[in-house]
Amino acid sequence: MSQIALPLDWPEDERDDQFILSAANAAVAKHLEHWALWPVPITILTGPRKSGRSLLGRLFAQKTGGRLIDDAWKQEEETVFHAWNSAMTSRRPLLIVADAAPPEWAVALPDLASRLTATPRVAILPPDDELLAALLERGLAHRGLPAPPTLIAWLSARIERSYVGIIAAVDALDRASLTRHHRLTIPLARETLIQGGVIDDS
Repeated sequence: MSQIALPLDWPEDERDDQFILSAANAAVAKHLEHWALWPVPITILTGPRKSGRSLLGRLFAQKTGGRLIDDAWKQEEETVFHAWNSAMTSRRPLLIVADAAPPEWAVALPDLASRLTATPRVAILPPDDELLAALLERGLAHRGLPAPPTLIAWLSARIERSYVGIIAAVDALDRASLTRHHRLTIPLARETLIQGGVIDDS
């Protein structure tokens, strides 16, 4: 497990939010690292919410001097269309971040739809075991909540295996620790996460 700054020589910190490299995102990182070899200077980046895709996009734009269009499905289609054409003309890289690529991302403008359909795409995957544990540990540490390996292993086996699920668990444990002025333990985590609906009681 390493920070993205190590293989890509990018800033390892933005807003104290480090991007952790793992099997879930290594292919994306490699693709962005070799942007000069792209067949066209544009890529669509997709991935689950809270997966670090926006942070990765900002780091990419900072490193390359390229352009980032985040939450692209919310933008005016004409804006995305002109950005695509501009990237082709200038050869300045363009990274388009979206929930999904076409056809799942329904695009009404025919010329834009055809361009996006032909655009290379990469996707951040759901967290693997190693990344899940690392994000839990880091998330709790950022809240000033040191967690022993036994607690991280217990949490990893029970919470929803998603980036949103990780954040929900960390938020709930943070609130419980502040309210009870108690260090994190497995019994406290079990009670807190069951009461908060983060895990079930089975």
